[in-house]
Amino acid sequence: MKTPYPHYDVLAKWASPSFDDTTRAVLTQRLVAIPTRRFFTEAEWTLLEAIVARVLPQADRAEPIPITPWIDDALARGRSEGFRHDNMPTMPVAWRRGLAAIDAEARRLHGKDFIALDDAARDAVLTAIEHDEVDAALWQGLPAQRFFIDILVKTAAGVYYAHPAAWSEIGFGGPASPRGYVRLGADARDAWEAKEER
Repeated sequence: MKTPYPHYDVLAKWASPSFDDTTRAVLTQRLVAIPTRRFFTEAEWTLLEAIVARVLPQADRAEPIPITPWIDDALARGRSEGFRHDNMPTMPVAWRRGLAAIDAEARRLHGKDFIALDDAARDAVLTAIEHDEVDAALWQGLPAQRFFIDILVKTAAGVYYAHPAAWSEIGFGGPASPRGYVRLGADARDAWEAKEER
């Protein structure tokens, strides 16, 4: 992926005043304590990995940012954003039903399970769901477009951008605590912030 910060690494600040012990502990967790599967079945996990690989492709990364393990972990722990859309079931039900429906849409549109499709066909399935061009019966009352955009994509992106590798990619310096950010105006940058390379 082309980034305007090709030489920036937020982890270079590890021993600086930018990070405190709490920040370092959280980052260590994200970097090395990747959760194992506890909520999803093996088939659901594999399917979600295939979906996430199309939603947030990471072919250029030697070590892709893990996304599925953290979604699984949140579901296993019963963690959520603290609210639920009025037309959605609980998150565990929504995820199981949504993943099954995506697989069913793949079979409806292409005659194969999602993981058996090539990238173009996978993208076509996800685009159809994004545009709500689905067989509603396959979704068992789950709003397809809402699940895909507001739950699956939003959650996957949230996990992705919580990882230091994504921070480096976008030039984010990490939490404002303990050092803080002082220069907040347009085109203003603190000395320890990433500088865009043009």
